[in-house]
Amino acid sequence: MQKIIIGLFLFISFFIVFTLSNSKVNAEEKITLNVYNWGEYIGEDVISLFEEEYPNVEVNYTTYDSNETMYTMLTAGDANYDVIIPSDYMIERLIKENRLVELDKTKIPNYSNISESIIEKLDEEYGENFNKYTVPYFFGTVGILYDTTKVTKTVDSWSILWDKDYKKEIFMYDSQRDSLMVALKLLGYSMNSTNKDELNEAKEKLIAQKPLVYSYVTDSVIDQMIRSEAALAVVYSGDAAYIMSENEDMEYVIPKEGTNFWIDSMVIPTTSQNVDMAHKFIDFMCDPEIALANTEYVMYSSPVESVFNEVVGEEWADNIAYNPEVIDVFGGDIRTEVFRDPGEFVKVYDEVWQEVLAPEPNYLIPIIIGAVVLLGIGGYFLYKSKKKDY
Repeated sequence: MQKIIIGLFLFISFFIVFTLSNSKVNAEEKITLNVYNWGEYIGEDVISLFEEEYPNVEVNYTTYDSNETMYTMLTAGDANYDVIIPSDYMIERLIKENRLVELDKTKIPNYSNISESIIEKLDEEYGENFNKYTVPYFFGTVGILYDTTKVTKTVDSWSILWDKDYKKEIFMYDSQRDSLMVALKLLGYSMNSTNKDELNEAKEKLIAQKPLVYSYVTDSVIDQMIRSEAALAVVYSGDAAYIMSENEDMEYVIPKEGTNFWIDSMVIPTTSQNVDMAHKFIDFMCDPEIALANTEYVMYSSPVESVFNEVVGEEWADNIAYNPEVIDVFGGDIRTEVFRDPGEFVKVYDEVWQEVLAPEPNYLIPIIIGAVVLLGIGGYFLYKSKKKDY
């Protein structure tokens, strides 16, 4: 009887230990890593490859179409993102607002693969503190993509986007900073201007352009330009490289007035519930094989130096969209700027951009309303006068 009791006790003990161990495994299997990224901005199989390497992780991958959209979602009360990939000026803002986790670079050994020149550029523009929070993901420029079968004039200036010969043949980017940058650069001003007179001048320039614009777009411009729906489009360099690989009639130019040189980076927001796993995800993305898969799929310029050097000679990457050697950052003559966080002045940018997008007033409607009112009044008095005659 005593042996039976001892055996039963051992069985129950084993069962409890097994159940607790199993529960721990199941709990590990339920880790969800929330990654928030730009649309069309990651290799097709990269997420599944990460999940294969870390079977206890399920990646909840969602996308946004602008830094401003990302910021709104990140600062919502229930946000729980683990990794986000904003642009440089937005990261600057997030650092100021204490919304990012300082990275432990010892947990990101593949950080050593990142080009020193890209890291130095961020140091130069934003200070050494910036790189404590960031790992570069892609870099590039903003320029003009044009259809060589439709555009017969020389394309070397932002001014062609105001050429009436291309009315309703122009795509502008639906982004306050990018579109205002185009106008500010054309006018000879800094794209980081906080001068209200300069911004109002840029606003009026964009409003004057509106009758020529076919549409204000974001990611949809990729398929639309592949189908040659317009003659000219303001696009990011990686999108240009991809479109050119799909449509041989397309060419990309960086206008002589200058443009934005940008660097998007991976960061961990303070909303993260899985900081260690977020570090592993960032490290995974810096692995040369994964970085190669990313750059060959989305065709943006990789900051992983060995990957950039490997693909730069390939047909799809042998252009200034992927290799912007014409800009000052890489020894060229075209001057560039990086966007800076305007702080509270961003409200002015918001107001200016809303005025640009506001529908043009339809003066015909008040005329029609006025005519109807006058007819009504006239009809009323005519009715009254006839009534008196009776």
